[in-house]
Formats: sequence, C-alpha cells, structure tokens
Amino acid sequence: MALIWGSNWSVMKIGLKFVGPLNLVMQRFLFASITLLPVLVLEKKKIPRDRWTWIKLVLLALINSVGVTSTNVGLLYEFSGLSSILTYTQPLFVFCLAIPFLGEKVSLIKALGIIIGFLGVVVLYVERSSLTIISNSILFLILGAFIWAVSIIYYKKTLSYVDPAIANIVQFPIGAFFLLVIASILEGLTFSINVSYILSIFYMSVFGSAIGFTIWLFLIKEEEATIVSASSLIIPAIALLLGWIFLEETLGYLSLLGLILIFTGVYLVNKSTK
Repeated sequence: MALIWGSNWSVMKIGLKFVGPLNLVMQRFLFASITLLPVLVLEKKKIPRDRWTWIKLVLLALINSVGVTSTNVGLLYEFSGLSSILTYTQPLFVFCLAIPFLGEKVSLIKALGIIIGFLGVVVLYVERSSLTIISNSILFLILGAFIWAVSIIYYKKTLSYVDPAIANIVQFPIGAFFLLVIASILEGLTFSINVSYILSIFYMSVFGSAIGFTIWLFLIKEEEATIVSASSLIIPAIALLLGWIFLEETLGYLSLLGLILIFTGVYLVNKSTK
C-alpha cells in the first residue's frame, strides 16, 4: 500500500495537468466504484441494511470527498514531494484525536517514534519550503491532512464493523455524485482523452482508491489508529523519491536526514507493539 500511495502522488500531479481537482477526484471515485462492482456482486450479503449505518457511510463519503479534494487543490499548485509531506502531518492529528476519542494508550516508545517520525516530516518540509513560495495551497494540504485524520477516527469509532470493501463500494459512488454536482457548478465537467491522463486516472482509481483505500480501511479496522497512521509516514518518503526520479524534483541532504528520521520513527512505533 505504501508503494501504491507513494507513487500515486506523481500520478495525481500528472492528472492535474489535464483537469481540475474536483473533476479529477470525482472521476477517480467514479472509476473506483466501477472497479469494485465485482466485489459488490460477490459480497452483496454484507451490504448493511439498517438506516443508521447508511447515514454514517454517507457522512464518511462526504468527509473523504472534501478531504481528498482539499489535498488535490493544494497539490495543483505545489510539488508532489512537498504536497505528500504536508499531507502526512495526518499522523500527528490522529495521535491527538485517538487518545480522547478512541481511548488508545500511547507508550513512551510509541510517542517517541511518532515525534521522531513527525520531526522527519518537518525536516523534509523545511528543505522543500525553501524552494517554493508559501501560499494558500499549503493550507489546503494541511486541511486535507486534518480531514483525513478525522475520517480515520470516525471510521474506527463508528464503522469498523463494516467490511472495508463494502464501505468503499458505498462511499465512492456517493462521493462521486457529490463532487459531480460541485464540479458542474465550480469547474464545469471536463474529461481528457490524452493517453497520459487516461493512464493516470486508471492508476489512481484502480490502485490508489479501489485497492489502496480498501487495504487502508482494513488496517485501520484491525490495528490501532496511531500505529497505522504513523506507519504511513513511509509514504511521503516514497513520494519524494519518485518525484525526484520521474518529475525531476530536487533531493538534498536534508531530505536524506528526513527520510532517516521517518524510518526510525516508524520502526519505534511498530516496535512498541511487540
């Protein structure tokens, strides 16, 4: 999953060259819904029947739609590496929310791992921010990170009894419809037939959403939210490396220090559970 989402940042950046953020996320969710249709046929008995669960799933869809769109608005104006770094301030928000809302216990080693990992993110940001103008796009990326953290806590707290694949089968089309309405008003509906765009939206939909989000919800369901979110700090490290390889984004000594801190933090967080 880390490799899928790490590479997805460069792919999203490519996709945003052809359509706006609202259209991109809407089409990503739409095609992800289509990808998951076979699961719907095979697992239709697991679809929730009660009204309250559906209400909670609709709310999850709206939260994720706003969060992912906010992230893509920020990504439109920033480097993919910097965008992934800012988005993965998410574990810090999860850390702050999981204790009061989920009652998760945080050991000294886990807390130290989260702090060191987040410090690695800060080091990466310090280097990357010196190469670009601070703008409102950064606020969109941080807002997206916070909303993502809220969705993690929300799913873990209220919907962890719902199968992850079923949760995505429900939330993706709802999110796509919601963004379809908003995009038609704010951006106008557009779709590019450029081969690069078709390949990028295919990758985002199938791997980034249908597969990636399902694995993510499964991990959130089975493990503590702080552990899963802290482990996801590996993703901006992968995104940074791939941005350097494929998008010619710079990579300096501070980046290497940041990567070392991130991997050390992730190791300590996971070590504390053994």
